[in-house]
Amino acid sequence: MWKSPWLKRAVLAVSLLPLAVLAYKWYNHQLGFNSIEFVARYLGRWTLILLLTTLAITPLRKIRALSPLILFRRMLGLVTFLYATLHGLHYYVRDIQWNPQIIVDDLTHRRFFILGMLAWLLMLPLAATSFDAAIRWMGGKRWRLLHKLVYVSAIAAIVHFLLQGKGIDLRPLEYAAVLAVLLLSRVVLAVFPKPQRPAVGATR
Repeated sequence: MWKSPWLKRAVLAVSLLPLAVLAYKWYNHQLGFNSIEFVARYLGRWTLILLLTTLAITPLRKIRALSPLILFRRMLGLVTFLYATLHGLHYYVRDIQWNPQIIVDDLTHRRFFILGMLAWLLMLPLAATSFDAAIRWMGGKRWRLLHKLVYVSAIAAIVHFLLQGKGIDLRPLEYAAVLAVLLLSRVVLAVFPKPQRPAVGATR
């Protein structure tokens, strides 16, 4: 069941469903009074949700019954990058309309935008190497080391959310708590690795 191509397609469809909902709202003029802010928040929120979901696969796959979840991690990581890219493009294309003066000011003086760009830039090499040929070319050890940058990207993305400074919003703290649990789980797994099962027929 886990290796069924239909299951992977279903997971992909579910992960893209928020984009379909956004398109529906746009087509039916349901984005609210400030449509630019609505879309920015919507895409940013789903980027974080998918990013944390992708990160959660690593500890969850240590549970034997859930180990096949690893089959979906790469795909969900790429979908997360898609959402992050759309989130950034929406700001630069629709909000500031590629105004070079604003772009320079944002990326040199405003921590909110600097951290957002940092989070995206750290995702870029991960997305670019998310294929089998890259793993063979880099070697598994270096590839895994590079892909640990996703945790730095997640931290930058959550701080980016925290710095938006528009009213009281507990969701960034909720995302930060989830990320803290995921980071702690990685530490626990590193300190207390799962014991290897003896091979069948091994001498006792």
